[in-house]
Amino acid sequence: MPLRNRLRILATTGLALFTVSASLPPASAHTPRSHHPSGGGLSAVIRYTEYGIPHIVAKDYANLGFGNGWAQAADQVCTLADGFVTLRGERSRYFGQDAAPDGSLSSATKNLSSDLFFRGVRDSRTVEKLLRVPAPAGPSRATKELQRGWAAGYNAWLAQNRITDPSCRGARWVRPVSTLDVAERAFALSVLGGQGRGVDGITAAQPPAATPAPAPPSSSPSPDDAGDAAARLLSTQNADMGSNAVAFRGSTTAGGRGLLLGNPHYPWQGGRRFWQSQQTIPGELNVAGGSLLGSATMSIGHNANVAWSHTVATGVTLNLHQLTLDPADPTVYVVDGKPKRMAKRTVSVGVGGGREVTRTQWWTRYGPVVTSLGAGLPLPWTRTAAYALGDPNAVNLRSGDTALGFSKARSTAGIKEALRRTQGLPWVNTVAADSSGHTLFSQSQVLPRITDELAQRCSTPLGRATYPASGLAVLDGSRSDCAPGSDPDAVQPGIFGPGRMPTVENAAYVENSNDSAWLTNADAPLTGYERVFGTVGTPRSMRTRGAVEDVSAMADAGRLTVADLQHQQFANRAPAGDLAAADLAGACAALPGGTTPGSAGTPVDVSAACPVLRDWDRKVDTGSRGALLFDRFWRRAVSVPAAGLWKVPFSPADPVGTPNTLNTAAPGVLAALADAVAELRGAGIALDAPLGEHQSVLRGERRIPVGGGTEALGIWNKTEGVWDAAAGGYTDVSTGSSYIQAVGWDGGPCPVARTLLTYAQSSNPASPHYSDQTELYSGERWVTSRFCEKDIARSPGLKVVRVREHH
Repeated sequence: MPLRNRLRILATTGLALFTVSASLPPASAHTPRSHHPSGGGLSAVIRYTEYGIPHIVAKDYANLGFGNGWAQAADQVCTLADGFVTLRGERSRYFGQDAAPDGSLSSATKNLSSDLFFRGVRDSRTVEKLLRVPAPAGPSRATKELQRGWAAGYNAWLAQNRITDPSCRGARWVRPVSTLDVAERAFALSVLGGQGRGVDGITAAQPPAATPAPAPPSSSPSPDDAGDAAARLLSTQNADMGSNAVAFRGSTTAGGRGLLLGNPHYPWQGGRRFWQSQQTIPGELNVAGGSLLGSATMSIGHNANVAWSHTVATGVTLNLHQLTLDPADPTVYVVDGKPKRMAKRTVSVGVGGGREVTRTQWWTRYGPVVTSLGAGLPLPWTRTAAYALGDPNAVNLRSGDTALGFSKARSTAGIKEALRRTQGLPWVNTVAADSSGHTLFSQSQVLPRITDELAQRCSTPLGRATYPASGLAVLDGSRSDCAPGSDPDAVQPGIFGPGRMPTVENAAYVENSNDSAWLTNADAPLTGYERVFGTVGTPRSMRTRGAVEDVSAMADAGRLTVADLQHQQFANRAPAGDLAAADLAGACAALPGGTTPGSAGTPVDVSAACPVLRDWDRKVDTGSRGALLFDRFWRRAVSVPAAGLWKVPFSPADPVGTPNTLNTAAPGVLAALADAVAELRGAGIALDAPLGEHQSVLRGERRIPVGGGTEALGIWNKTEGVWDAAAGGYTDVSTGSSYIQAVGWDGGPCPVARTLLTYAQSSNPASPHYSDQTELYSGERWVTSRFCEKDIARSPGLKVVRVREHH
């Protein structure tokens, strides 16, 4: 029976589906008198199942966006409103110019630089211009209708409800939004790895004085230092976002159909949280999954036939052009011997008390002038040279159309076609599986078309260090033939076309854990792509090594089911422990008198640590004893250079198995153990304490233990804890597993899906869905997805409300 007819039957029977109880999220406070909005306003039906998951049904894209905006506001109004303050360039006015934003929309370290950047975006009408670009280079009408509806839904919720979240209750900065605000949020996410990474350097860039003081020796890094700094800056292993994803081909599964496990690692607080829903337009669209807050489309999810997830990719989405300046005027640069004057963008922002700060930003044909990319990579503007930041995603508002293409796809071929047609993803890979048993990996990113040949021909001395080390090209801006080229199949000029993207189709498994595409399938390494996409034949992270070991063994075992994906998510194996704990325990036991000096030279009795390390189960479950001790040791030990830490060095011939064998004689290794033992004892923490007693999150008055572990340990179920020894250990989670989905098919009409939103739907402590899924995560339990109509209708305590605009 068509969905539209089933809804009509439900609405006219005695099931009381439109009865709204007090247990519904805040949107329930306004029960409509009629099932139909008056005055032709926007409306949607929202059906809430367990854990506050909304299933939104609407007749078209604008109305679907309306329901989405309403439901997101009901759960996350304060977090969303805070983000809109950022986009309006008003953080300094409300929160102080020297305070730090939450980092969700840019890398700005202070509110003032954030405001100057985003007010500049608004004053220059950057996003309005992009909205007018016809599809496919610009956003489609469907995406714009979703955004228009989202803004209307958010505003309607604000108008019809009372905010109970104490973090913004009664705040003057919580205001209605426009469609432009929603589109600007999409823009901010698009440039997050480009202009967003350089906000401080863009807003601080000023031409040198006519007679500058001599620059200090450290103002410009040496090329080698700059290469190291760029590698650290752009490493996906150091980022606050990561992910694992694996898809298995039908030949490896019990039913001959595909399987997908997605495990993105994103911040647990602030504006880059996921939010879970199902979105349906009968006959047009039916998709479930997780959206980044403020997004009107599904970021990661599944429909009846295909499932997909994303991992943060190694492709470098920005480049630099080193400008040759006119010696008489440092705001004039030379291209092909001809002078080009920089454009001035003068921006004023309010900083409170009626005061304003005005700054000028400087723009070139290549992008804005930038004087740093983080503290470690200064790019000084002198009287002879400056640097301009190129970011092709600054003209990319297509991510919503890519997401819509995924949501409507019927196979992995449809996912690939959506990537080809829209080219909207700025900084992620895509991993997908379908009900016919196919798999797909694609590093389809919007990247500047910088080939190795171009980099070799046009790199400046700085670029000759940064490009091999990190993929960051620094090109000669005085030559027009050194601008990024174009591919004929690309949606926009200056980027790689779909035919150049690293892609693997229908392998037994495809997996990514934020390393390059090289070992997507370790049995058939992927090569032949340009350096800007990532490396080949280089050491892999501990998490990649552990993941490849796990998923290749799963594929070899075969007959896989969704239950196997669930087991992999919570296996909580520590690959670093497998490699190093036994050797460390042996070296510990062999110490004369059981003591060894710490890093400060003071002897520490570590004898009690030896049996703890020996008997540790090599896992990071909440009950694992010894996990915390090894964790605190390993965080220190990895500062030892890899060449000294391991006896067997990395070999490209065995990239998963090497390096290995802990070198316990290396300077710093046993000192790291001594420091870890002293630290735990000083905090009153037993060396064999169960991990969950000292790794938890506070929800209300309850501490909820969580498993998982840090990046360096190589844990699939990543948990980056916030360490506070005085408070008893890891007292919060900064980033880690977020919206998790395990999806397969069994031949029936409905996908087999299990999901988990680790930090739950709402950040409002007054919400019943503030910590319910966090409790599930602690107990390694899952939510059974209710995708089909029959399953939604059977949900215990199903609550349904029709939301609408008031006129």
